[in-house]
Amino acid sequence: MLAPAALRAHLLAGQVLPAHPLALTATRTLDERRQRALTRYYADAGAGGIAVGVHTTQFAIRDRQVALYRPVLELAAETARDWVGDARPFALIAGLVGDTAQAVREAELARTLGYDAGLLSLGAWRDAEEQELLVHCRTVAETIPLFGFYLQPAVGGRELSYRFWRELAEVEGLVAVKIAPFDRYRTIDVVRAVADAGRDDVALYTGNDDAIVTDLLTPFAAPGGVARFIVGGLLGQWAVWTQRAVALLDRVKAARGGLAADGEGPIDARWLREAAALTDANGAVFDARHRFAGCIPGIHEVLRRQGLLAGIWCLDSHERLSLGQAEELDRVTREYPWLTDDEFVREGLERWLDS
Repeated sequence: MLAPAALRAHLLAGQVLPAHPLALTATRTLDERRQRALTRYYADAGAGGIAVGVHTTQFAIRDRQVALYRPVLELAAETARDWVGDARPFALIAGLVGDTAQAVREAELARTLGYDAGLLSLGAWRDAEEQELLVHCRTVAETIPLFGFYLQPAVGGRELSYRFWRELAEVEGLVAVKIAPFDRYRTIDVVRAVADAGRDDVALYTGNDDAIVTDLLTPFAAPGGVARFIVGGLLGQWAVWTQRAVALLDRVKAARGGLAADGEGPIDARWLREAAALTDANGAVFDARHRFAGCIPGIHEVLRRQGLLAGIWCLDSHERLSLGQAEELDRVTREYPWLTDDEFVREGLERWLDS
């Protein structure tokens, strides 16, 4: 577990944080061997941590008849500690959901298992007043450092005002915010709110899988004339091709390093081409044309093709690739081979599976 100051420094440095998938057998039981292999893959790919128990891990792990929330969090934490050790910081982020009582229980469990922060979903609060949401967030933040989360309405989120984010930015335990409304106006709301609160110690992370490069390269205006950046990403898209995601973020950091404090300076136009390519690829992985119905199976299919998963099974047997999604995955991997890390996976797969 990272000390509070070390956690903030690590997140502010900008990290690739994959949203960890769930490896299942054909009978839809936990495939521990491949679950461990995924964690090892992310660590060796250079990720700065993992998010477990989030949407990509499948919310149904919490169902009473499934009962995988604790085992999956425990397995990821144990594997990460054994694999990474003290070689470098590696943040463990636990997904937290439900009403306040449930979210606090999950936060307490996550802390017990050595998790560093909780990514708090507000999906269960779609009809609540924003002040109720703020009380909920403050309460959970008393148990575990808080990773705020703006989730797009298309997959269970809700619209939240600038005022909500401005007040959330006053919560002492807030360490980061995942900005994932898939909406430029609302993305700017969050950046403005955190900047206006003067919270230089709160890291901004993109969850906008449709605008990853754009988010990471944009110098947002902030008080005092010093640009504010979204420094890293906590993304389902980065659960695949993770080594290339780490290389991308490293190149983004180098490009941002050439800018003045106010964000002025040249950015190579080739970044626009790369941004479009990654968004196109994400459309295939996330099944955007069917309103994300095949999102989790799409992630699984990429990992299955690489050998990291044995199949694309989900806890819900009705979750499967959409019509034409496999062909779209064929197309984007053919058109953008530089986005994939197939060779890296081939070299490490046996070691990750059998260590």
